[in-house]
Formats: sequence, C-alpha cells, structure tokens
Amino acid sequence: MLTPRVVAFIPLVLALLSMIGPFSIDTPFPAFAEMGDALEVSSAELQLVVTAYMLAFASMSLFHGPLSDAIGRRPVIMGSLLVYAVASVACAFAPSLEWLLVGRVAQGLAAGGSTIVSRTVIRDLFDGPRAQRMMSQVAVIFGVAPAIAPIVGGLLIQVGPWETVFWFMAALALLLAIVSVVLLPESHPPENRVPLRVGEIFRGLAEVMRVPAFHRMTWAATLVFGAQFLYIGGASIFVVDLLGEGELDFWKLFVPMIGSMVVGSLVSGRFGRTVTSSQLVTLGYAVSTAGAAIGVVVALTPAGEVLPWAVVGISFVAFGNGLAFPNIQMLMLDLVPARRGAVMSASTFVTLVFNAVSAAVVAPYAGGSVLGFALAAAVCVVLGWGCWQWHRVAGRREVAAASA
Repeated sequence: MLTPRVVAFIPLVLALLSMIGPFSIDTPFPAFAEMGDALEVSSAELQLVVTAYMLAFASMSLFHGPLSDAIGRRPVIMGSLLVYAVASVACAFAPSLEWLLVGRVAQGLAAGGSTIVSRTVIRDLFDGPRAQRMMSQVAVIFGVAPAIAPIVGGLLIQVGPWETVFWFMAALALLLAIVSVVLLPESHPPENRVPLRVGEIFRGLAEVMRVPAFHRMTWAATLVFGAQFLYIGGASIFVVDLLGEGELDFWKLFVPMIGSMVVGSLVSGRFGRTVTSSQLVTLGYAVSTAGAAIGVVVALTPAGEVLPWAVVGISFVAFGNGLAFPNIQMLMLDLVPARRGAVMSASTFVTLVFNAVSAAVVAPYAGGSVLGFALAAAVCVVLGWGCWQWHRVAGRREVAAASA
C-alpha cells in the first residue's frame, strides 16, 4: 500500500525520469560551435550528434517496455540510468566526432529505459481521472525539459569547456538513480509479468501492432508532436541562422513553445474530472491546427522573421499538444492492458524514428526560411489531425457494429 507521502512524490520522480530523453537531445546545442572547433567538424556534421542519439533511442525503445513487462519496471529504469551515466562520461572523453557519436548512440540506447517505462508506471498504479491528472503532471515537467536543456547547456559552457555538458548529464543520471531507489515503488508485480524470452518480447510487440487503433493514435500523436519537434531538432538553424540570435538565445524559442505545452498540460489535468480524454485530444488537435495556420500566415509577413512573432504559431501548436498528448497516451495504454510496456515502446519507436528523420532530412530543407519551417509544421499537424479524425470515425463504426 502506497503512503500519501510516497504518492505525492511519484509524479515528480516519474516526470524527472521521463525528461532524460528530451533533455539529452538539445542540451549540447549551445556547445556546437565549441565542439565543432575542438573536433574540427562542420555544423552540418554536428547534426549527427542529434540524429545518432535519436536513432539509437528509437531502436532500443522497442525493447525497454517489453523488458519491463517481463522483469519489472524498477530494474529496467535503474539499469538504463547507470548505462546512460557511463555513456555520458564516454562522450566527455571523446577525442573525435566518431567517438562522440559512439557515446551518443550508447546514451540513446539507455535513455528510453527511464523515459518510456516511467510513463507506464502511472497506469500501473492509478486509474481513471487520477491517472489522467498524474499523466498531465508528468507531461508538465516532461515538456519543460526541452525548454531548459539549451539554457542549461548555455550556462554550462560559460563555466567550462564543451565536455562539461556531458559531465552534467552523467551526474543527473546518477542523482535520478538514487532518487528512484528511495522513492519509486515496483508497480509491476511478478504475478503480472510475462516470460523473459526473446520470442515473448516480439510476440508482445506483434500483439500491439495488430490493433488498428494503435496505429491511428500513434500516428496522430507522432505527426502533431513532430511539427513541434521540427523546431526542437532544427533549433540551431532556426534560432541562429534564420533569426540571427546567439548561443545563449535558444530560450527565446523554447520558453514560449514549451511553456505553452506546459500550460496545455496543466489545463488538461484541471479538466480531467469533467471532460473525457477523447474530448481533450479533439480540442487539443483543433488548437494545434489553428496554431499551424497562424504560423504560416505570420511567416508570410515581415513579422515572421522577428521575435516573438516568429514563434507565435508553433506556441499554439504546443499548447494543443499539451492538451492532447497525455490523454492520447492514456488511451493507448488501455488498448492492450497486459502489454502496456510494449504499447509505450512501439509508440515511442514510431515517434522517435519520425523525429530523427525530420531532424536529419526535413529540418535542413525547411531551414531555408522561416516560412519553410511553418509550412512543414502545418503539413505535420494537418496529417496528424486527420489521423485522429479517422480514429474517431472508425471508433464510432466499431461501436455501431458491436451493438448491431
């Protein structure tokens, strides 16, 4: 039985665990110039620091959830944090870009253990509006991570060389490991676990992939959040190259964008008792679609290249994401209750691969102009909104067929 004191700390612990993944993406951004000089590589080559991390994250994300279904949540979280800390130290000692990429791949392979499994713990422990409220609270801190990451990175390189960024990541992982040991309960007891076999892991993933609703909801969440991630993954292009800002100015993008997502998550948690998750997702994606349209209109004017107007549209997209994202994840976790880890892993895999490709391919091409970013984001939002509408129609048809 969880005591009230432990329950009060669970959202904070889980949120800090879930932020490791997004925090690790853009903390190094402010150090790119110094890293490029030290390692003798171009800014284009340094984009691989983001892509390598995300592709590794995506690849291993398929297995973190099923592993936690088999051996429990805590062992996966703890093991991944320790590996992440070692990988961060390896990045700090990297003598070349190639070795840095090896370290970033190891970071990516480990980061999902805490980011993915921590959200599964919420649904293990709580039901109904309480679970929805906690998922929204976790989403608040999860959303703050990309906003504070480049700020933290910028401050770190003011007090030390670029390696300081990775030393900080290692220390953060060790701190979270200690906090998890003290405060985080095991939420997946042995009697609910599946056998630890390779075939069972793939069987669980296959079971999830056979559910049509999983694909509709996953792509809705992936595409709408992908619009926001275009700006996250291409932050160095958007902030420095297009808007002419400096290495300490990433906050001018991330604070309004992620701040809007945080506010959306808070609103979602506030209305969780009176509005269904499906209704909040519908409202959120309507707001995101309106924000994408605003972004394109502003980008067509001279104001599009001036802050804060350049980030107004994407901030509305982020607000809609804050309303929708925790709720659509709750809905997905209930699709296959016995395979919640596999559900979260498969969904995260799709999202990460899409975002890694967009960071490596779409962002550089969209980065030719502010309008390019706005148009690419709008396409993502409209496609994601379409997937959600498709899911709603399909759901009504399934209900009608079942009652006929």
